[in-house]
Amino acid sequence: METPQQKFAERLRIAIEKAGYKAEAAVLEREFNQRYYGKGVTLHGVNKWLKGQSIPRLDKIEVLAKWLRIPPDELTFGLEIKQQIKESHARWDDGIGYQEREIFEAFLALPVPQRKVVREVILTFARVYLAKSTRKPLIGEEK
Repeated sequence: METPQQKFAERLRIAIEKAGYKAEAAVLEREFNQRYYGKGVTLHGVNKWLKGQSIPRLDKIEVLAKWLRIPPDELTFGLEIKQQIKESHARWDDGIGYQEREIFEAFLALPVPQRKVVREVILTFARVYLAKSTRKPLIGEEK
């Protein structure tokens, strides 16, 4: 299984080549240091990026992304994370009707102390429901 550093290195190499450059440490060092206003990176440092041994800090990723004309989050995390987020949001949106949304909005409008009380009530109901649904019904008790 690939590490996050290795996945970043692959995305970085692809982005460099798509931008029309060779994915080599010397090229990356030169182009990066021309654009970065902080302390420049060494050949050894950019080589670690390309070999999947480290991931640069956010300020450096922003410079790389601007140079390579790619969104910073895409360079850092790839496209699959965006897809996972969209799928998660779709599940949430599809599974909730207007009544549930109305309840959530009302809940969020409450002051924090009241939210805590409502939360405890909901969790208590959920625990009781789960306990009832997982145990065998007693004689004479409906399921």
